[in-house]
Amino acid sequence: MGGGLAALLFCRGGYSLKIGRLLMGALYIGTGTMHFVLTSAYLRVMPPYLPAHRELVLLSGVAEIAGGVGVLVPQTRRAAAWGLIALLVAVMPANIYMVQAHGQFPQSPVWALWARLPLQVLLILWAWSYARREIPLPGSLF
Repeated sequence: MGGGLAALLFCRGGYSLKIGRLLMGALYIGTGTMHFVLTSAYLRVMPPYLPAHRELVLLSGVAEIAGGVGVLVPQTRRAAAWGLIALLVAVMPANIYMVQAHGQFPQSPVWALWARLPLQVLLILWAWSYARREIPLPGSLF
């Protein structure tokens, strides 16, 4: 990850922190919404050993939207970030399944399926940067 992007995502102060939170909120609100718009696409990546595929896809969509909104609100930011970390850990089996069953996902290059695994770790670290106790900035809304 380039130094500039890393500073933007993981910086603990100033405008970088605010921009990072806005990006994170938008990312999770957007991807959570897609769970409802493209439910069938998310159903295809569910590992067969998990029960209630549709319910889990919709529940994870709600959790992503709630986490995305939560990181934007100072009073819920830390709890939302911890919730997103738990969600990212919980959905890791779907990413692993996609690598293991890559033949079932011909629309995705194998390298991209593998790339999702370290990306998940980076997303966890990003959320963790907001889960830690932070010192509020004077006049800070976000």
